[in-house]
Amino acid sequence: MRKASRLFEIIQILRLSPRPVTAATIAERLEVTVRSIYRDIAALQAMRVPIEGGRGIGYILRPGFDLPPLMFTIEETEAIVLALGLLARSGDVELRDAAIRVHDKIAGAVPAPLRPPFVSRTLHAWGTVAPAPESLDLALVRRAIRDERKLLLDYRDRQGRPSRRTILPLAVIYYSEAAVVVGWCELRHSIRNFRADRVEACHPSNEHFRGEGDRLRDLWISGWERAEKMFQ
Repeated sequence: MRKASRLFEIIQILRLSPRPVTAATIAERLEVTVRSIYRDIAALQAMRVPIEGGRGIGYILRPGFDLPPLMFTIEETEAIVLALGLLARSGDVELRDAAIRVHDKIAGAVPAPLRPPFVSRTLHAWGTVAPAPESLDLALVRRAIRDERKLLLDYRDRQGRPSRRTILPLAVIYYSEAAVVVGWCELRHSIRNFRADRVEACHPSNEHFRGEGDRLRDLWISGWERAEKMFQ
């Protein structure tokens, strides 16, 4: 978890807790060391976030402090609920867990008149749940896309032929039956799609492609636009 995200999570944990929370408890929830939490608390206090307490007794967020509220129409709220439900049916385990946390955070933050869609269970996403890929961690792929880090893949194509690829990961497409990683393939010198369930191994490379991601995504999307015009 990046530090900025961790700082936000600490504020949320303290904001939603009715009693002091120890650094050990926060560290366990965020899967970091207690020492990291002490540093993060100090950083937040330096930014004038009103956190009180100390080691051994726990920390609280002084009343009156809050993050800027998010305001949605009822239709926007229902869109969020349904989108989170669809995300929970993807094969990305980390995003499934994140969807649950997002649901709970928004439900606790929105005004009471907008809360029913989150608690009444009136909207449901149904259908097949995509299985998590056995040999590919989609969270690793998403981090590589953000960090513009190359990936090394052991891959089998539709005919079962094996190959080793170095790719520049650009996007992940979540279909109902499987996820697909889009990337620039250095072996084929073109943008290719790799089904997650055909990846036999995936490792981050020591090489980056910083500054190239947006250009390659534009190239990928321009291919869509040309194909659409051909069939109009």
